[in-house]
Amino acid sequence: MFTGIVTDIGEVVAVEGRQGTLKRLRLHSAYAAETIALGASIACAGPCLTVVAKGERQGGSWFEVEAAAETLALTTVADWTQGTRVNLERSLKLGDELGGHLVTGHIDATARIVAREDLSGNGDPSGATARFVIDVPQEAAALIARKGSVALDGVSLTVNSIEANRLSVLLIPHSLSATTFGERKPGDPLNLEVDLMARYAARLAEVKYGG
Repeated sequence: MFTGIVTDIGEVVAVEGRQGTLKRLRLHSAYAAETIALGASIACAGPCLTVVAKGERQGGSWFEVEAAAETLALTTVADWTQGTRVNLERSLKLGDELGGHLVTGHIDATARIVAREDLSGNGDPSGATARFVIDVPQEAAALIARKGSVALDGVSLTVNSIEANRLSVLLIPHSLSATTFGERKPGDPLNLEVDLMARYAARLAEVKYGG
């Protein structure tokens, strides 16, 4: 379980495997190697992936994860190559502050940025915010509500608007600098996870009314 609050930006440094089959990736991070346990879960740009190897390096650590066919089919992991930068979050511990919203790391669909508007920071570029307009699959859009929460590439965000299958979110300067959203542009794909409560509410309604 995660919160959607990114704690590091990792970089893919090695990839093994083929498209559509098991893929093994090595990432560099600023996490201390001794704090990463084999078998631990780390959200990598949203998907919850299991650490299968780790080690120390200058300035932090490296760790390896494996993505199976289901993950490769539903997320952007299949397209990651050497140099890809990804948002990282360690799994939530009991007693930790829940700064975002409850995120499982189970991706529902791939969304796509269709527009980015950089808003004025009153003359200070470091104070600029950015509004993103994003297309999402219709089945996922039905589970998204205005002022509700959504996780995009592992980042907990508030939905500013949702019309048909298009939503918008606003990122403050800190979020742009602390995540990969500062680099994002129209056409980029994003891993989408809808709010957990919305997912279960829809399922209960389906069971109750036979939809």
